[in-house]
Formats: sequence, structure tokens, C-alpha cells
Amino acid sequence: MKMKDILNRMLNHEELTREEMKEILLGITRSEFPQEQITALLTGLQMRGVTVDELLGFRDGILETGVPALLNCDRYIDVVGTGGDRKNTFNISTTSCFVIAGAGYKVAKHGNYAATSTSGASNVIANHGVIFTDDIDKLNRCLDEAGIVYLHAQLFAKAMKFVGPIRKALQFPTIFNLLGPLVNPSQPQCQLLGVANLDQMRLYHSVYQKIGIDYGIVNSIDGYDEISLTGDFKVTTNDYERVFKPQDLGFDVATPEELVGGATEEEAKQIFDRVLANEALPAQKNIVLANAAFGIQVLERGKKSIEECIAIARESIDSGKAMATFKKFVELNS
Repeated sequence: MKMKDILNRMLNHEELTREEMKEILLGITRSEFPQEQITALLTGLQMRGVTVDELLGFRDGILETGVPALLNCDRYIDVVGTGGDRKNTFNISTTSCFVIAGAGYKVAKHGNYAATSTSGASNVIANHGVIFTDDIDKLNRCLDEAGIVYLHAQLFAKAMKFVGPIRKALQFPTIFNLLGPLVNPSQPQCQLLGVANLDQMRLYHSVYQKIGIDYGIVNSIDGYDEISLTGDFKVTTNDYERVFKPQDLGFDVATPEELVGGATEEEAKQIFDRVLANEALPAQKNIVLANAAFGIQVLERGKKSIEECIAIARESIDSGKAMATFKKFVELNS
């Protein structure tokens, strides 16, 4: 495959097939293309807009060249956001994962260090003394005993290191920013994904339908890539598409200031701890309850109402099970 031919096709506004994109990704990992051509490809895709098959082709390549995480569990969920909303919220998705696990469900959280916020999932996890691992026996033991595993992206997605310098130099989002939520190395059967805009919601909706998993995609209309409760938010799942108001779930409207993750990693860590310990601001707790609840509804295949799922999430925090789950997780991974 010659990149020159690919770039000429893109100049003619042609779309690339899933298999072609996979071969391009594999070629990048084999250093077959000059950086200038990779830069041109990423820029062209970003200007035109990425198609479903193009995104899936790169996903196929990343999973094929990465380290798999084969978990001994039939059904578990990942809760993740696309990132890039530049809202600097606290670790809502990560906190929600431990609430879901505290409620007795299985979770395989995939994450990385922060790119645009103060503290990413890997930051807040590492700041509790957790040592990341790709040892499958350790991961399965953790999933079995704590109900949750953490998969640090850099240990698994080996292809990403080949484009790191280019992505940093470009300083604008590329197709790789869209891939993070899709390349969990355990390939979960369920996912709750937060997106920053409705165009991304439509893209991932089509992607999930092709992959064939149970999913929920959420977007706060004011631009948060999670349920922020600062206003209306939209949810798309296998079963329905609906716009909610915070009041529909029995929650007050939150202010942007109540979601901020702090100016330092330590401040973000403290908010995370306070939510799990049931000592957080009401708005912080409510936001985690909302996101965890929609994750639980995905796991339940939509058979429980969102009110029932909120009650399950609330009991996880109020009973202390969410915090106990996190403490067990830290114990097994320190």
C-alpha cells in the first residue's frame, strides 16, 4: 500500500475502507510511511470528517498490535469519556466505575493520564499508590475479588507510541482522539460513553451498532462529555434516545463551579475520595449517581428504570460499599 495513492484518493474526497485503514495503521507501526505523509493523512481525515469504517479500521489495527486483556468474565462495563471538552471536571467517570462495582457489577475501566484536564483516570488512580499492570492473572484476581480492574492505556495500545510526536506537534484533535473509548483491550460487552457534542454521538452510535455491544452514549447539551446536571442532557442507547432534565431524575441543577476538578492532582484526588466516602458536595454526589445509574441501566440491558438504577447507585455510596470496593482495589494493586 502506497500512502501517495491514499492521499490522492483523499484529495478526491474518497472514503477509505475499514481494511485499508487497518493496513495503514499496521504500516505506521512498521515505520513504512514518512512522518510528513502520516501528518497529511491525519490532517485530511480531520478536515473531511472520519467515517464509521475508517474509525473501525484504525481500531482493528490498534487492537491487533496491542496487548489483549482476556478477562474471565462474561459481562462487565467500561465508563469513559472522549475527553477534550476542556471543562476540567473532577474524575466523574472513574468515580462512577467504583460506584457501579460497589453495587455488585463488574467493571473494566480503561484510561490514561490527563491530556486537557488537571487529573485523568490514571492520575487519580496512581496518586493512591496503585501500580499499573498488564499481568492477566493479577487483573483477573482483581476483577474477581474487587469487582473492578483498571487497564492503563499505555501498557496495552502499543501503536499509539508511533504517532505520539505527530499528535503533539499538530496540536489539534485527530482520529486518535476518537479511538480511546474504542480500544479497551478487554473489549467489554457494555460501555457508557460521554461525548462532547451531538456529531460525536451520531458517529459512536453507528460504531457501536456495527461492533454489536450494549451501550449508552451521553452528552450534556452545554458541552460536557458526561452527564453534568448543569442543564439538559441527551442519552442514546440500544433501546431509546431521549433528552433529560436534571429534575427528571430528582436532581437539582448543578453549577459549573461544583464540577471543577481542582487546580492540582491532589485536589482532584480529594474530591474523588470525598464522593466515595459520601462526604462530597450534594452536586458532586448527584453527578456521579447519574452517570453510574445510566451505566447500570446498560448492564441491565435496559430492564431496570433509571429511577431503580439511581437507587442502586445511591445504596452503593450510602452503604459504604463503593469506598470498600476502592480500598480493596488499592490493596490488590499496591
